[in-house]
Amino acid sequence: MGGVGEPGGGPGPRTGPAQPGEPLPTFRWEQIRAHDLPGDKWLVIERRVYDISRWAQRHPGGSRLIGHHGAEDATAQLIEDFRALRQAAEDMKLFDADPAFFALLLGHILAMEVLAWLIIYLLGPGWVPSILAALILAVSQAQCWCLQHDLGHASIFRKSRWNHVAQQFVMGQLKGFSAHWWNFRHFQHHAKPNIFHKDPDVTVAPVFLLGESSVEYGKKKRRYLPYNHQHLYFFLIGPPLLTLVNFEVENLAYMLVCMQWSDLLWAASFYSRFLLCYAPFYGVPGALLLFVAVRVLESHWFVWITQMNHIPKEIGHEKHRDWASSQLAATCNVEPSAFNDWFSGHLNFQIEHHLFPTMPRHNYSRVAPLVKALCAKHGLHYEVKPFITALVDIVGSLKKSGDIWLDAYLHQ
Repeated sequence: MGGVGEPGGGPGPRTGPAQPGEPLPTFRWEQIRAHDLPGDKWLVIERRVYDISRWAQRHPGGSRLIGHHGAEDATAQLIEDFRALRQAAEDMKLFDADPAFFALLLGHILAMEVLAWLIIYLLGPGWVPSILAALILAVSQAQCWCLQHDLGHASIFRKSRWNHVAQQFVMGQLKGFSAHWWNFRHFQHHAKPNIFHKDPDVTVAPVFLLGESSVEYGKKKRRYLPYNHQHLYFFLIGPPLLTLVNFEVENLAYMLVCMQWSDLLWAASFYSRFLLCYAPFYGVPGALLLFVAVRVLESHWFVWITQMNHIPKEIGHEKHRDWASSQLAATCNVEPSAFNDWFSGHLNFQIEHHLFPTMPRHNYSRVAPLVKALCAKHGLHYEVKPFITALVDIVGSLKKSGDIWLDAYLHQ
């Protein structure tokens, strides 16, 4: 549990960042209040201040993610109980992955890829076989999102390097995206879920207004779109187009700007394989049309599954809460079942995932009772919804935000 402070003012005491193998220098908070040098970052744990300026550059989430915790003290009322909970989870070996579980997951993804091709090969490229193949490929792509997500959180292999290499294969060869791009976005989301300008998933204005942005845009008389109808145009530009348009463009731009050439090669291998598999049946234009159909179908899955746990929750500016409170304010669970667990990639246990992002997903159900007990002790709301209710709440939240914008626009 840690937060970063970036105090401003004149120069203060500094012994320089720790060298590799040396302990981090420590300070009292009062010593560094009057201190302002470019690139300086300070980590506060239990009111002891550490200079992490150099370490922040090597952090897997990057210095931007570290900076999202600026001016915070990581000491929180829940810290001792949360540490005890995490220790209990470690003692129960809940951070140990089951290799058979993930091998089966990868196997059924590859089996669906082969099945889709066999349908076209055996039945021909007619309408019915093509639709069936597109649906199977979309399910396979959806499950790839879940598997690469596990790997991105280093929850499968013991060594981070193995997780990273495997994620590049799944994200690149099986999906055509950049693992580095995904991690850049997703680590920020986990650090500050539902916080404007720190969580890319909710920084979606001016297309959609969420949470506190509704009042802000209304008071400032901003009307780029008819936001009181955003719950309707959401169906036109949200679920159908997110992965096909937004993600494809953002992903390609990231790889080119950040010069992630290995990710670019992995993505090229996906498109080459797809064309080699389906161009002989459809020609290049037909294969590209099949690709678009698959992306649109998987995009519906991605939007509904990932947003049912977050959009209906509190969305706004930084509140500087402790770790557990901030995660619970931005997340909710969906009732578990064999289908819900598989279909959502266990993201129906969103609370457990956000509290323990490196825990293998098959153990969420085992840690859930411990999390519920922690929430009950500290008066934190542990919310669990039926699956359909969670989906409907997305639209309801968009409508509520749109109505708030209209009221502020007309009357404030």
